[in-house]
Amino acid sequence: MIHITEAQSGAAISHELAFEAVRRALIAASSPEAAIFPVVLGRASDPQNKFTVKSAADGSLTGLKVGSYFPTNDAADLPRHDSIILLFDQAKGRIGAIVEAGKLNAYRTAAANAVATDALAHSNAQTLALFGTGHQASYEALAIARIRSLTKIMVVGRNADRTRSFVAHLREHGLPAEEAQAETACRTADIIVTATTATAPLFQADWVRPGTHISSMGSDAIGKQELPPQLFAQSRLFCDLPEQSARIGEFQHAEAGTSLTAIGSVLTESSKDRRATDDITIFDSSGIALQDLYTAEAIIAATST
Repeated sequence: MIHITEAQSGAAISHELAFEAVRRALIAASSPEAAIFPVVLGRASDPQNKFTVKSAADGSLTGLKVGSYFPTNDAADLPRHDSIILLFDQAKGRIGAIVEAGKLNAYRTAAANAVATDALAHSNAQTLALFGTGHQASYEALAIARIRSLTKIMVVGRNADRTRSFVAHLREHGLPAEEAQAETACRTADIIVTATTATAPLFQADWVRPGTHISSMGSDAIGKQELPPQLFAQSRLFCDLPEQSARIGEFQHAEAGTSLTAIGSVLTESSKDRRATDDITIFDSSGIALQDLYTAEAIIAATST
């Protein structure tokens, strides 16, 4: 059995590797061969500590990812998030590989945003409004900066001290970050990314300019919400997996019967242009197991060379 440790996977992962693996996974998710199973949402003995189990199969891979979110880790100065990926040996029904994936998961999540944004945002998009100042938000900023030449990143946070610290962190990575208020950021942005644990809209629909692309990265459980539902009727809506997005993702807040398009089907089209320059596009990432399985496979290949 192959065992990739956290140190090994963390050393091998990059935004480039994650982007290519997740792009292939999102395309695979739209294939008739793909089977993505319902997400299991669980909690630990302390109810504030939660975990999810996501599983899937396609023509080449079968496996699952267990992801945990333990806020109580703050007291021990440990990361709140952790993940582990299990790949089956499909010939024998045993676990063929274990990939420890705490850092990997952050790259994989940001890669989904980058893949969707690259397909949906205008090619000349330069300004990013980023809601969130936590662990995941920095990966989102770095991933978007890789696929668009950003001239400004407007960071919107709830806590002033954390926001200032986060802006300084992004600047250390060479990104043009600054603090901003929600309305100013939305009215200025070409791209809006939300990476929070919010349970209510972070901004108003009429603050969003025509032609803006929006990625909601934080809604992955019942009750979570980052975007104003009033925006959906005037936007083109995309997601990683429509049935999951409507159940636990951002589009759980959309009206029943709302049309959702799997981003994988967009990636396989010969043209990725918007239908109109002024279209607002929204991508909801609730996270699917094929992203984890394809990323784990790529990490195994990278560490074996």
